[in-house]
Amino acid sequence: MSDGPAEDPPETDAPANDDRAASDLRDLPAFSDGRLHSLPGEPEWPVREVAVEYDPGWFVGGYDRVEQPDGTEKNYYWAELPPATVVVAVADDLVLFVEQYRPTVRNTQLELPAGIVEPGESYTAAGARELAEETGFSPSSTTLLQEVWCSTGVLRHKRGYVFAEGLEPVDVDADSNEFLVPRTVPIDEALALARETPTNDATLEGLLLAERDGVLE
Repeated sequence: MSDGPAEDPPETDAPANDDRAASDLRDLPAFSDGRLHSLPGEPEWPVREVAVEYDPGWFVGGYDRVEQPDGTEKNYYWAELPPATVVVAVADDLVLFVEQYRPTVRNTQLELPAGIVEPGESYTAAGARELAEETGFSPSSTTLLQEVWCSTGVLRHKRGYVFAEGLEPVDVDADSNEFLVPRTVPIDEALALARETPTNDATLEGLLLAERDGVLE
């Protein structure tokens, strides 16, 4: 599988004396909330140019023009989104899901509660907040199962999987674009149900991690 799509312009030989400065964006705000770009380390391949082509305030799209090991250059396109949290919430041998229509893929999905991590929040704090907003239940305990980078061939986007328990009912305060139906599924049926199409990566990964860590029992 390729690290990313081959994009225009086509491959060319990099000039031997090419000294164009390439800003890596890491000290510049990425989103309208002031957060910086998510760049975890120094590039192993020289970056000759960085271009931001689309910036509506909640995600950023652009490309890095990179010198490859054979000396050619290519544009590697990326879309950057703020980190997200995904919650595996369990109570009374039940897993809490939300059912919602996804216009992007034009079907209704059964998903784990999830949402964007706000500035200054941890994955666990964001998970507790999103769980309450989407389902009307607040957890007494949250644990980070795993942090991952998502779809690294094209995205700059981190996701944290959180396990939540000790659920208590609270008032629901859903976002204006959230039309959700909370659903509960027996623990021993949750993974099989999540594998039925249409499904999504975040729900499957969250349940598999929870099962592997022994909290989905």
